[in-house]
Amino acid sequence: MKIKNITLAAVGAAALMLGNAPHGGLRFIGEAHAQETVRPEVGKHLQAAAAMIKSGKYKEALAKIHDAEGVSGRTAGENNAIEGMRLSAAQGAGDPDSMAKSYEALKAAGRMGGATALQVELAIAGTYLKANNASQAASWAQRYQHDGGTDPAAKQILANAQFKSGDMGAVLKDTLDEVNADEKAGRVPSKDKLNLLLYAAQKKGDGAAEGMAIDKLLNYYPSRELWAQVLGTLQLKKGFSDRFNLDVLRLRLATGNMRKAEDYSDYAQLAAAAGYPEEGKMVVEKGMAAGLLGQGAQASRDKRLLDFLGKKIADAKAGEAAALAAANDARDGMGYVQIGLAQVFRGQGAAGVKVIEQGIAKDKLSRPDDAKLYLGLGQYFAGDVSKAISSWRTVKGSDGAGDLARLWIIQARSTKK
Repeated sequence: MKIKNITLAAVGAAALMLGNAPHGGLRFIGEAHAQETVRPEVGKHLQAAAAMIKSGKYKEALAKIHDAEGVSGRTAGENNAIEGMRLSAAQGAGDPDSMAKSYEALKAAGRMGGATALQVELAIAGTYLKANNASQAASWAQRYQHDGGTDPAAKQILANAQFKSGDMGAVLKDTLDEVNADEKAGRVPSKDKLNLLLYAAQKKGDGAAEGMAIDKLLNYYPSRELWAQVLGTLQLKKGFSDRFNLDVLRLRLATGNMRKAEDYSDYAQLAAAAGYPEEGKMVVEKGMAAGLLGQGAQASRDKRLLDFLGKKIADAKAGEAAALAAANDARDGMGYVQIGLAQVFRGQGAAGVKVIEQGIAKDKLSRPDDAKLYLGLGQYFAGDVSKAISSWRTVKGSDGAGDLARLWIIQARSTKK
C-alpha cells in the first residue's frame, strides 16, 4: 500500500510522504528526499492517520499518531515520520503547540529547512492567531520574517496579533511604516491599513498620528460619509473651541453634509450673529434650492429668516465705514479680519482679502492662527485656491484652528482635481 502527498495542505508544502520500502516496511521521505525506513507496526498507525487527515478528521488523526508513538524502540526515521504526520494533523486540528513541537523536532533532525520551513513557520503563526494566542502568533511571524520570509501575510498576522494583545504602540509603528513604504514605492495604501492606523492612533492617544491617518483616508478614499464621520467627531476633540462651530458648518456645506432643514437655518443664524449676514443669506438660498427650506408649514419661518438677513446686510453695509475706522483704531487686528471676510461673502473677494491681510499686518492679533485660517478661507472663496492652501499650511492652533485648516486643505485639493 502506498500513501502519497501527505502534505501540509494549508501551506502547500509537499514535504512528507510515505511509500513502499523493502521487506514490507514503509519509507518516510523528507524534504531533502532522505529515505527513512518505517516498520509496519509504526506505519499502520501513520497510514490510518493519513487517511483521517485526508477525510478532515484531524483530532482522530492525532490520536492515531499518539498510538504510533506508543511503539517501543522507535528509530530516528520513525520519529521523523511521526512528527511530520503530526505537523499536518495539528494544523488541521488548530493545535499550534503541537505544530511548533513537531516543527522543532524536524528542524533539529535536519528534516525541515529552506522554503518549506518558512511556509511552516508562517502556518504556525497563523494557527496561533486563530487560537487567540497573540504573543505566540507575533513571535512566530517575527521568526518567519527574521528567517527571510517575505509573504505579506506575515505582516498582517503580526499586526493582528499586536492588535489583539492591545499593543497599540507596536500596531501604530508597524502600520505607519507600511503606509510610508507604500507611498515611497508609489502605491496607494489600502483602506484597511489606513483604518487600522487611525484606530491605533486613537487608542494610543497620538493626536499627530490620528490627524495623519484622517488626512490620508480623506486624500485617498474621500466620500461624503467619511467627511460626515470626521466632522461629526471634530467638535468632540479635547480642547476644540466652541468659537469654531460655524467653521464646522462651513466644511459640512462644502463636503455635501447638510442633511436637514435645521442644518441650513442654524448655519444661517450663526453666520449672521458672527457678522456674516451675506453668508447666511447664501446658505438659506442653498437650503431652498435643495428643497429643505421654504417648504410647507416652515415656509413662513424661512421667509422671516431671509427678511432678517436682508436687514442685517443693509445694516452692515451702512455701518462698514464706521467699522473700518474702529478696526483701524483698535490695537487688535482681528476687527479687520472679520470685516474682510464679510466683504468676501459679499462678493468683494479681492478687496476683502486685502482687508484681512491689513489686519494681520497690524501684528497685534489676539488669535493669529484664527486670522490665518480666515485669510485662507477668504482666498478660497475669492477663487485663489493655491494661495488659500499656502495660508492654511501656516496655521498651527491646537484649539481647533489647526484641525480646520488641515481639513480645508484636503477639501481644497479635491476641488482642484
